[in-house]
Amino acid sequence: MSNSRELHATLPHPIIDTDGHMAEHFPYLAPYLEGEGLDLNHPAFKRMLPPYGGTDRSWHEQTLEERAVSRTPRGPWWSSPAANSLDLATALIPELLYDRLDETGIDYSVIYPSLGLVFLHTPDERYRVGSCRALNRANAELFAQLSDRLCPVAAIPMNTPEEAIAEMTYAVNTLGFKSVLCAGYVQRPFEALSDADPELSRYAFWLDQFGLDSLYDYDPVWETARNLGVSLAFHSGFIGMTPYRSPSSYVANHLSMLAVGQQCLATSLLLGGVPHRFPELNFAFLEGGVAWAANLYSDLVGHYEKRNVAALRENLDPATIDGALIAEMLDKYNMPLTTPINPFSNRPQEPESMIDEWERSGITSVEDIKRLFVDRFFFGAEADDPMTSLAFNTKVNPLGARLNAILGSDIAHWDLPDITEVLEEAWEMVEHEWIDEADFERFTFENPVKFYTHTNKNFFDGTVVEPEVTKYLEGES
Repeated sequence: MSNSRELHATLPHPIIDTDGHMAEHFPYLAPYLEGEGLDLNHPAFKRMLPPYGGTDRSWHEQTLEERAVSRTPRGPWWSSPAANSLDLATALIPELLYDRLDETGIDYSVIYPSLGLVFLHTPDERYRVGSCRALNRANAELFAQLSDRLCPVAAIPMNTPEEAIAEMTYAVNTLGFKSVLCAGYVQRPFEALSDADPELSRYAFWLDQFGLDSLYDYDPVWETARNLGVSLAFHSGFIGMTPYRSPSSYVANHLSMLAVGQQCLATSLLLGGVPHRFPELNFAFLEGGVAWAANLYSDLVGHYEKRNVAALRENLDPATIDGALIAEMLDKYNMPLTTPINPFSNRPQEPESMIDEWERSGITSVEDIKRLFVDRFFFGAEADDPMTSLAFNTKVNPLGARLNAILGSDIAHWDLPDITEVLEEAWEMVEHEWIDEADFERFTFENPVKFYTHTNKNFFDGTVVEPEVTKYLEGES
């Protein structure tokens, strides 16, 4: 197998990475945090930093018994490059990553935070909003001279529409960001327990994912993104959510965790009608792969076919039960005819206004599912994930669909032990004949271009891939 640099030289198209990472160099970030008036010794800030992860005491500070009683999940550990110390330095220093991009086979990379993923979810409003603002200010300056090949994202907290709108507007209009990272959920306490011990909210909470049954109307956030010309990407961890609370195994907590969380988010947005109401926006769900999306897409089609209003009325409405036939069959087979409780005749009446669960989504046909899910949702998949091939299996995916899988290198994290192997690992799907070269081009170039330019036609202006992007878009028009 050729290495990534040599492989890249044989390809007729550039490679766009939609999910690289940095490991924040805290001495560089600290002055920006203090500039937002944040006390680095404040308990709210301490809980945001590894190894605390939102808890008052870190996993390491607790005994086995304390971890078991609180179900304190074991989080990431030994999670950054170590023996490959050059890769660790690369994660800390964006300019070094810029200098090494050719080794990876990547032409252009969108860079996400690591510690910043925690900032999005800190409970304290001042420290949540302030730390995201500080991170965005720091990264705007750190990447300013690297924009032809590296694109940092702005961290957007989502606890309320107001804080999301304020940071998104500031990040794009003042700091010059053209890509954003939105929190994938907000932990909210159950209102039914509002008079109980406040500590309960650490354990008894529900996840608001901004679409279906959200506490707030997030349409103003989507309107802001549309007006600013940014497509929306989500990249939150779900360790600490049930069932990902193993006190002993990070592996158990990590397996499928991102896929499950992103599936719930995609479902909330779709059934809540967000892509229907905002056709100008695309939505990306990062680092969970695409296998979950292929399954969800097929499942949505199956559910719609059997639970659309016409099918419900025809096949499942209790009013259509032939009572005489049921009674005849019960009598024939010597089954009791009546009991104090009859699950057929005593069913409660469903509210007529809630029969059609698809109404908010704008879905009135299977073709609508394809239009809203397949065309508008994008799925970040890592180079070594063979299940990415499911995205391009037109024989299995309903309506012969290809899902919008997009390459995410995950540079800076433990699951990429050598950044120079990114492209060659992705190419293995072609070598094994799981996908063809046309699908590889979709995965590494065309789909990323579609994601970003759907909202901002000029996204790649001034970058090293601008000529090829322009040619591609002209061919699509």
